[in-house]
Amino acid sequence: MAVSENIKLTGVSIGALLLGLALPYLHFLASPKLATFIGDFPIPDYPLAYPFFRNPTTTTNATNASTAAEASPPEAPPFVCDSLHNYRTELVSLDPLIIYIHNLISPTEIKSLLDTAEPLFAPSTVTKHGRKQNTNDRTSSSAGLPRDDATVKCVLGRARNFMGTMLRDGWDEMGAPQLVRYKKGERFNIHHDWFNNPLWANDGSDRRWNRVASFFAILQDNCTGGETHFPFAKAIAPPSPIGEPLWGGSHDDQVQKGVEEVKPLWREHEDGGLAFRPVAGNAIFWINLHPNGTGDLRTNHAGLPLDDGLKTAMNIWPRRYYAYE
Repeated sequence: MAVSENIKLTGVSIGALLLGLALPYLHFLASPKLATFIGDFPIPDYPLAYPFFRNPTTTTNATNASTAAEASPPEAPPFVCDSLHNYRTELVSLDPLIIYIHNLISPTEIKSLLDTAEPLFAPSTVTKHGRKQNTNDRTSSSAGLPRDDATVKCVLGRARNFMGTMLRDGWDEMGAPQLVRYKKGERFNIHHDWFNNPLWANDGSDRRWNRVASFFAILQDNCTGGETHFPFAKAIAPPSPIGEPLWGGSHDDQVQKGVEEVKPLWREHEDGGLAFRPVAGNAIFWINLHPNGTGDLRTNHAGLPLDDGLKTAMNIWPRRYYAYE
């Protein structure tokens, strides 16, 4: 009797198990009699979950999607220009006018500018007689930057505001910026940024233009050497009658950064004039033209050879336009 009951119990258990396994597939059967056992609850459109059945295609796709999501870096947030960015200035020379600008470009802006320019670097050229050409006087690499880039527009806007009424809105413009990179031994011999003969505007008008001023902002300074030398620049204060050296720039920002060996930001060069060492984020600003529009030879300058490392800087050349005469 007990054996018979065990057989019945075993049969019921096996039947229940088979029914549970078959339920998800009953909707594929044509017989409506069998379907009446299903009831009104929803039937899944996939086999029973692991460990009984698994859809290898679905599992593989889900795994690949998860792996791709983990491998893909998160999208960088859009660049937002800091309209309240603070910088400070120091007068270096009055005639010609040279101004040193601390923190003109922020670390975030520097990274964005470098990321944009990295694939664009090519051997530097110079413009002579209105034509770009290679020369042994300039052995660096350069990269033009698009003016519609958000970071470029931000930095150009800050430089434009710095100049105040030097530029006339609706007539003059900031001009296309350029990044320049120096490696060990590379240099740019003595030169000036203004043109001997103003260039024609590229908008089809009868206007001509010249570079009224220059910004030279350092983006990367992990180097030795590579100073920017102005051989004809003179510091505002005359030399001391008792032979004390001229003051060589503010040290406040270096102390705040925890620099152990505080170095002057600029110095008197042994061959005359002033030499500025590269400091990331800082810039030099100077006026290129006399009031009558002719070039000022006292703004001649050189990028001294790099002893070692890497130096990258940003040239900004504001353009002053002249009506055709």
